[in-house]
Amino acid sequence: MTRPLRIAAGQGFWGDWPEAPYRQVTGGPVDYLMMDYLAEVTMSIMQKQKSRDPQLGYAKDFIPLMQRILPILAERKIKVTANAGGVNPRACAAAVAEAARGLGLQGKLKIGIVTGDDLLDRLDGLLARGHPLTNLDTGRPLRDVRDRVLSANAYLGAWPIVDALRQGADIVITGRVTDTGLTLAPLIQAFDWRPDDWDRMAAGTVAGHIIECGAQASGGNRLLDWQRVPDLANVGYPIVEAHADGSFEIVKHPGTGGRIDVPGVTEQLVYEMGDPAAYITPDCVADFTTIHLRQVRKDRVRVSGVRGKPATDRLKVSIAYAYGYKAVGTLVYAWPDALAKAEAADRILRQRLKDLQLSFEAMHTEFVGVDATHGPLARKARDARDVPEVQLRVGVRARDEAPVDRFTREIAPLILNGPPSVTGFAGGRPKPEEIVAYWPALLDKQVVTPVVEVITV
Repeated sequence: MTRPLRIAAGQGFWGDWPEAPYRQVTGGPVDYLMMDYLAEVTMSIMQKQKSRDPQLGYAKDFIPLMQRILPILAERKIKVTANAGGVNPRACAAAVAEAARGLGLQGKLKIGIVTGDDLLDRLDGLLARGHPLTNLDTGRPLRDVRDRVLSANAYLGAWPIVDALRQGADIVITGRVTDTGLTLAPLIQAFDWRPDDWDRMAAGTVAGHIIECGAQASGGNRLLDWQRVPDLANVGYPIVEAHADGSFEIVKHPGTGGRIDVPGVTEQLVYEMGDPAAYITPDCVADFTTIHLRQVRKDRVRVSGVRGKPATDRLKVSIAYAYGYKAVGTLVYAWPDALAKAEAADRILRQRLKDLQLSFEAMHTEFVGVDATHGPLARKARDARDVPEVQLRVGVRARDEAPVDRFTREIAPLILNGPPSVTGFAGGRPKPEEIVAYWPALLDKQVVTPVVEVITV
């Protein structure tokens, strides 16, 4: 392929703007629509859904989005890479196929399905064969929490997606692949990059990292000069315009809001970066210190010079496990003496919980409007004694549900038997929620085998 390849970001997380995919495929020419749905906690939520219904376990809102744009994709030959499959890519693919048939697209689309990342049913065998899945943060072996594990997924890279594309897939639906792999795979396919061409692997990884969070690279959630970002109501999501040599430009469709510039791209580059010289993925190790950014013209940033290093021999594994229970309760106090009232209510609540001899692993209080974001520094920077309103927000955590449930029953009485002028309690008393904790680990690549299927609609 000699012309630039255009890969458009359509979703940056599960729950992103529903209009973005449609605008990306109708706003101008693109070759691929990349849709990123998964985060660490997402997998456990989907696993719970699947346990209740074997046909669930994927991003259900992916289906109506696809139903809306499938005719456009077929007409314009736009391909899709999406990790919306969660813990049930086959069910997700079946739902997309059903939607396509309902639109009269039989025989016009092929769907690739990438699985093999889900390790939940293999955990005991892996542990027995000497893979301890040690927590990267604490050094504890997984056996310590094995009975509470809810989900376990290895991060696959770009190559299973490449395999599906080479088999003719128009839409590739995956489980837990890396966010960057959704963009790198089309580049490998289009330009026939070698697996050991580390600089190009790294360039494609950087391209994927820049657009994986959607509009965060085109003006959304921007720190610098955010007030001057134009027309965020009509924000244009970013597009990678890539060349065979590994260089690429970040652009957006003409006539859309937002902004593509070097500061904004730089902010996205440092998002979840870790060691800038060693951004590790299953496909390569990218050196972010080698990236060159240049503003070519308005809303066009050129990225070049990216260098890469050989991939490691292990995969990251994201494990979620049940930790306990939590609840958060809020009350809003109005002027005068809003902060004093909120502080008094907190003291009263804590005393009542102490009198009940309830045991919590943690209890945390914030005074929203005073110090919830910046803590004690905020109190030093302003006089909080005369703020017009303060939200008291108290959270508790415990291994057992009973003390958390009792905590939720002690919040509402403060409306009438605590300090005056409470408002904002229309939502009722809070409910205990299960805590899903995160367990990062590493696993030898050789024991994880991706599976690729391609079905015709």
